[in-house]
Amino acid sequence: MLKCLKSRNRFLQQSRDQWRQKAQRLAQELAEAQVTERELRAEVARLKAGNGSPPSESESQAEWAIVPYRHQYSVGHAALFIRLVLSDAASLRCAGRAMATLGTAWRGTATAPAWSTGRLWILRLGYYKLTRPKDPADDWVWIVDHTLQVGAEKCLVILGVRLSALPAVGHCLRHQDVEPIALLPVEQSNGEVVYHQLEAQVQKTGVPREIVSDHGTDLQAGIAQFCAAHRETAAIYDIKHKTAAVLKRELGQDPTWLAFAQQAHQTKRQVQQTALAALAPPGQRTKARYMNVDVLLAWGCQARAFLDNMEHEAGMFDPEQVRQKLGWVAAFRHPLAEWHALLQVVTTTESYIRQRGLYQGVHLELEAHLKPLAATEQAQQVMAELVAFVAQEAAKATPGERLLGSSEIIESVLGTQKRLEQDQAKSGFTGLLLALCAVVADTTTDVVRQALETVPTQKVLAWCRENLGQSVQAQRRTAFPSRGRKEQKWNQSWTPV
Repeated sequence: MLKCLKSRNRFLQQSRDQWRQKAQRLAQELAEAQVTERELRAEVARLKAGNGSPPSESESQAEWAIVPYRHQYSVGHAALFIRLVLSDAASLRCAGRAMATLGTAWRGTATAPAWSTGRLWILRLGYYKLTRPKDPADDWVWIVDHTLQVGAEKCLVILGVRLSALPAVGHCLRHQDVEPIALLPVEQSNGEVVYHQLEAQVQKTGVPREIVSDHGTDLQAGIAQFCAAHRETAAIYDIKHKTAAVLKRELGQDPTWLAFAQQAHQTKRQVQQTALAALAPPGQRTKARYMNVDVLLAWGCQARAFLDNMEHEAGMFDPEQVRQKLGWVAAFRHPLAEWHALLQVVTTTESYIRQRGLYQGVHLELEAHLKPLAATEQAQQVMAELVAFVAQEAAKATPGERLLGSSEIIESVLGTQKRLEQDQAKSGFTGLLLALCAVVADTTTDVVRQALETVPTQKVLAWCRENLGQSVQAQRRTAFPSRGRKEQKWNQSWTPV
């Protein structure tokens, strides 16, 4: 009995010594991690202040040593995966494979996060940016739009930026300049619904100074009701959609333009599988085509110039075949010149307002820029209309104030989100809707770490259940359940006699 007690005592002493050594080692690692964290925070603050140099190699590698609580991979892993997907246009699976390849090259190990892990990182980052507190102020600008997918739902997206944080004159808004304010999927939307959705966001930022939209039916009615309740809010019509409406009116009823577009469509079908494929006209969209007139018009001008100088070419194409398929462009020589002058007025107006904004007197500056470009009577009439529109919108700004005149940033963000979803868009809204919020605002290493440490996966899943419900793909699987077939196709599962 005594011998057993002595043996037990010796074992406990050894165990105590081992735990003491482990505690000392962990305390040392914690102290080193805290020092690294302070250095990184100081570096982030210095870079945000704009008066620091890029971090050194040792500082940039420190993020790979920080592993968030209850995580397997470091902040560096998460930040790299997010950067590959959001900034470098890699797919989720491609990002996972790329990180495995880079790990093999750098560290001799192919250990890398699965694509599904990276997807959850992106969703948690989006949830963090969406739900983190916003500074209440009276100079917020809300940029609003609806996004649609397969199914009955539509989602109201609200991005925000403060007037005091607008880029300098001559620069456009970037993704990192705006903050996500709300993602609001609904099955039915009208002016009343939009009004209540906007009212609910006042508690986040305060009453906005400005709301920019594309004047969709629901949005226009809801914003008008909101502005009636809050006189300090100005409703601004996006300049890109205004110019597209003008082009639709000018060209949509022009038989010459319609004939040109139809002939270009037919020519594309005739030459895209021939030796003249390099000369084929661009594809024409069935939706929002008047926001893309410039592409088709640029091709027409290039084709006309090619036909004029074809005899000087080195025989790249058969001249007789070119004349047969593209010779019709010569008949539109004069209309192409008129359309080009019209397009110059429109694109210059868009670019000017997008880069400079709306302020008192901006219409006079715009008119001075447009006059040398308005070479035709049609272009002069459109110029006068656009200048009057800009003057009307700029009158909503107070003296010394500069308002945002374009909602193009939200179109870009929605396009990035659709690129991330790819074929998943066929399943209606999924959790990747939160990736829209991950695309905007600054995505620094510190932001990634905060998102991973403060947003558990269960919060993201709960948000998806509450706001999205069952996806179209899930409903399809329920309606057409699998009958337990093997992976082999049914018509191949036979045995020869």
